[in-house]
Amino acid sequence: MKHFDTSLYFITDSTQYDEKEFFRRVEQALSGGVTILQLREKNRTAREYIRLAESVHDIALRYGVPLIIDDRLDVAMAVRAEGVHLGQSDMPVSTARSIVGDSMIIGATTKTVEQAVEAENDGADYLGVGAIYPTTTKVKTVLTSVDTLKSICQAVSIPVNAIGGLNRDNCHILENTGISGICVVSAIMKSSDPKAAAAELKAVSQGLIK
Repeated sequence: MKHFDTSLYFITDSTQYDEKEFFRRVEQALSGGVTILQLREKNRTAREYIRLAESVHDIALRYGVPLIIDDRLDVAMAVRAEGVHLGQSDMPVSTARSIVGDSMIIGATTKTVEQAVEAENDGADYLGVGAIYPTTTKVKTVLTSVDTLKSICQAVSIPVNAIGGLNRDNCHILENTGISGICVVSAIMKSSDPKAAAAELKAVSQGLIK
């Protein structure tokens, strides 16, 4: 059984920063208490993605935090990342698991109980469920109700994280849902103080986890 902590799952967004500032913000977030880190790059070539991932992985390793690569199993394998996260339009979880065996963390995005159960059965190690709120990131968002989130938590035995527009002021709606943590992008990425934002969000998340 893999041991990892999803209580504060940070997803990056490099679109507004040069590389130096992007790396600084990632490191600040890690120093503030991020427990798992996802590098999400929707518009880079494989070569660009690998180069960026290698640098981010170096930072994550210094903090002992697993690096998850969004969408791209090839990139995750190329940089020896700890895991990959797969959406509903990406490679099937079962296919990814057949390629990497048990050596890698595999996460899956799910929006229904049926998708969640299927992902667990196919070998997913954790789930990201949402969007709970509308998001400002440039990804397609379909809102997921808190009731559905709670039902998913009850239906599977793997960690479930809420995602989508979450910040320190609106996470209270996740109380008593059974989540294992929260996923955040803008609440840390766009903060004037990513370290402080991460520390605050970690405390909020830990208060929600039963």
